Amino acid sequence: MKVLIADDSATDVAIIKSILNDIEVAVARDGIEAIELLHDGADIDLMLLDLNMPRMDGFQVLEAAREDLERFGIVTLILTNANELESEIKGLELGAVDYIRKPLNFQSLRKRIEVHNSLQHARMELESTNASLEQIVQDRTEELIHTRDITIQALTGLLEVRNIESGNHTKRTQWMMKALSEQLRLQGKYQELLTDTYINDLFSTAPLHDIGKVGIPDKILLKPGRLTSEEFEIMKKHVDYGVAALQPGIGHLPPGGFIDTAMEIISAHHERYNGTGYPKGLTGTEIPLPGRLMAIIDVYDALVSERVYKAAIEHEVAMEMIREESGQHFDPEIVEAFFGIEETIKEIADIYIQH
Repeated sequence: MKVLIADDSATDVAIIKSILNDIEVAVARDGIEAIELLHDGADIDLMLLDLNMPRMDGFQVLEAAREDLERFGIVTLILTNANELESEIKGLELGAVDYIRKPLNFQSLRKRIEVHNSLQHARMELESTNASLEQIVQDRTEELIHTRDITIQALTGLLEVRNIESGNHTKRTQWMMKALSEQLRLQGKYQELLTDTYINDLFSTAPLHDIGKVGIPDKILLKPGRLTSEEFEIMKKHVDYGVAALQPGIGHLPPGGFIDTAMEIISAHHERYNGTGYPKGLTGTEIPLPGRLMAIIDVYDALVSERVYKAAIEHEVAMEMIREESGQHFDPEIVEAFFGIEETIKEIADIYIQH
């Protein structure tokens, strides 16, 4: 242990040195010297600080050296001749942990130094343990997120294997979802819901929106022409299949997490704002926000992409079609946000072009 004695009284310094004869000490004869020693005080454990010193008093030292005292974990005990409650409170508010009154009592001073030094080391050990635990939790969380993302990639890979969707479609929906949700938040909408964590969940789970299509027969899924009414009813079941695929995970994960977000995207992205969508015919804000976001992204991407049953159309035409469906197919607030990032949407579509 190393103790800094900040006191202009040579007599008091000599007394303290004799009490602490087996402890390493450094001495500052005034406040300026004390601050200079504290600035490089990585090896100082405790400071005995006299309040009445030339050039800078003890209170001023505490104020000026607050950052260094906290950075190095230095404990401060104040030495004073005064017996004033107001002065004691001020010193404690500035970071001191105890007051020692002069004339000094040998046994009391020694014991207080030992106790406060032990307490400080215990606090530092606790902080170190907490930091280690926090790192373990962070590492484990990152590992779980990585596992989640790999699982989602594997599931969406099934769509590519069956030529249902391309990898570029996955990337387009992810980045459009991120851009659109951030723009909606920027416009002051759903700010409490659209946290960074929630937007990351939207980004990660957006590719799962059509995962249920793996259960649709190829003759319907890959049909190059218009579906019959019977075929369309079968196609609509992909929503139920997707929900069923994730349902077993609901009871094994905390509510409000990414799996709930994925379920809302899957179950609601074919709902329409005016209530004419499927599977439940929900209207307006009855439709979960992830579903309303995915609805506009999915339609835009389908319009500007080449499919087995249609050619791609121009971005400008697709945007106009979306504008016409505001309040009908799409939530008007989300349409507004979508147009607010029109250039970003086009850039994403151009970067991850459909092949």
